[in-house]
Amino acid sequence: MLARFRGPAVSVPATSLALLPAIFGACSPGYVLRAGWEEAKILRGRRPIEAVVHDTTTPPSMRYKLRLVEDARAFAIHRLGLDAGDSFTSYAEVSRDTLLLVVSAAPEFRLVWKTWWFPIVGRVPYRGYFDFERALEEGRRLGEQGYDVWVRPSSAFSTLGWLPDPLLSTTLRADSVALVETVIHEITHTTFFPAGEAHFNESFANFVGHRGAIDFFCGAVADEGRCEQARDRWHDTRTFGRFFNRLVDSLKALYATDLPADRMRERKAEILAWAARDFEAVKPELRSGQYGSLNPERLNNAWLLARVLYYSRLDDFDMIYESEGDLQESIAAVIAAARRMPPWEAVDSLLAAPAEVRPAGAHTRSGR
Repeated sequence: MLARFRGPAVSVPATSLALLPAIFGACSPGYVLRAGWEEAKILRGRRPIEAVVHDTTTPPSMRYKLRLVEDARAFAIHRLGLDAGDSFTSYAEVSRDTLLLVVSAAPEFRLVWKTWWFPIVGRVPYRGYFDFERALEEGRRLGEQGYDVWVRPSSAFSTLGWLPDPLLSTTLRADSVALVETVIHEITHTTFFPAGEAHFNESFANFVGHRGAIDFFCGAVADEGRCEQARDRWHDTRTFGRFFNRLVDSLKALYATDLPADRMRERKAEILAWAARDFEAVKPELRSGQYGSLNPERLNNAWLLARVLYYSRLDDFDMIYESEGDLQESIAAVIAAARRMPPWEAVDSLLAAPAEVRPAGAHTRSGR
């Protein structure tokens, strides 16, 4: 049933959601109760990872992945300076393939999110549902209001350190490189999560997750095959990001015109069809083998923004990394600057300033 929500056959990061809205309110009572109940079930069923590893009934393949999570967590703390809190110290089984469905929406002729406001995290451009039928109902309701809608599965979430996020069985299904990327991505959220800055938060965590996986497999564990795989995925992620941003620019130019709605709708369809063809020309540049083709009939503003959420200015983050020459220093520099000014201004300031004159940053948790 859920396969139809995965959309075009391209690989994207596992959605990382802040579950705090579901726990602390500002939503309908039914939504809050269901989300709180699901989180309580997950926390009630968790077991320490060490206990699962030493359980003689644990399959060897699962034991290996759990050890990998432990190693990635320790790497994030000791080699990247991140604050993991109590996350990823326990494991919980989820009784279905998809943890939750995520609903996002955008106006038909504007590349701006519909947002929901929640305590702690501010405005976010998505809403997660453990109740799949309610997610579908919300998607239909928004579509009837004229929004472009995208409903997609998620295998992971973060409570930003407020609760001891366990490793979920839905996350453990990922391959080794994706698993390490996800662990480091989520711990980045726990470390630093400025409220109301969804594009920065997800894109920064995407950068740290990918670069962290490269450092982990290429240095910490010296796994040549997975090192190359991690490098290829980061190359493809940045290539994909550039493709998305070209498409965004084309649509923004269209939406800035005063064409009547019917004509604008036709031109939008033409641009999306062009994008699907253009992606076929991009695919030979890709190295990881994770990407299929785009179906222009499935593309819309919400789909595009859901991707751009994770792909904003990845090359700029990488330029900061190249300038610093060290991932931990790069992370510290970005966080320190983003505590003094709006996050994207912080990125601009780091790109403009020589590395040797940048102030040192702390690694403590912030942004709550």
